[in-house]
Amino acid sequence: MIKKVIFIFVSMLIISCGKENNPKPYGELRLEYPAPKYQKFESNCLYTFEVSDYAKIYNAKKPCWYYLNYPKMKAKIFLTYYPINNDFAQQIMETEKMVYKHTVKASSIDTKSFEYPEKKVYGNFYELKGQAASNLQFYATDSTKHFVTGYLYFNSRPKPDSLAPAIDYIKKDMMHLLDTFEWKK
Repeated sequence: MIKKVIFIFVSMLIISCGKENNPKPYGELRLEYPAPKYQKFESNCLYTFEVSDYAKIYNAKKPCWYYLNYPKMKAKIFLTYYPINNDFAQQIMETEKMVYKHTVKASSIDTKSFEYPEKKVYGNFYELKGQAASNLQFYATDSTKHFVTGYLYFNSRPKPDSLAPAIDYIKKDMMHLLDTFEWKK
């Protein structure tokens, strides 16, 4: 009996003297997404654009408000439409207030203006770096009658490093949306 106990003890000692085990570092999931195929989004609203087939479109709370849902990324672009009724400056201020309220968490905000005079589409595109709740935002307007805003939100904690592939993918989609955005006549 003592020989068996000594044999087991020596065996355990020999087996346990191997390479020291270290815990594996926590890793983030690497995400890759398919190349988008764009299709024109038509509705009864006064605007149209092209959207990726990777996104699903749902009606939101009011007419001409939509969610562009990216289910595999747990992300949504929230689109809103407002008619301009002598309140253009107020619409701009409200949009910029939504952007700059994220300055508490954002490390920087890059603003890019765009204009497509042939389509009467003008606006700003905002990219918020850091742990902001909404990383990408924009507004598009004709400056006289129509005003559309878009905000990207993820259904997760804002982790810039792990969300970066999804943000880059959706940024390209948002830029394509703005490049193809048109007002209906």
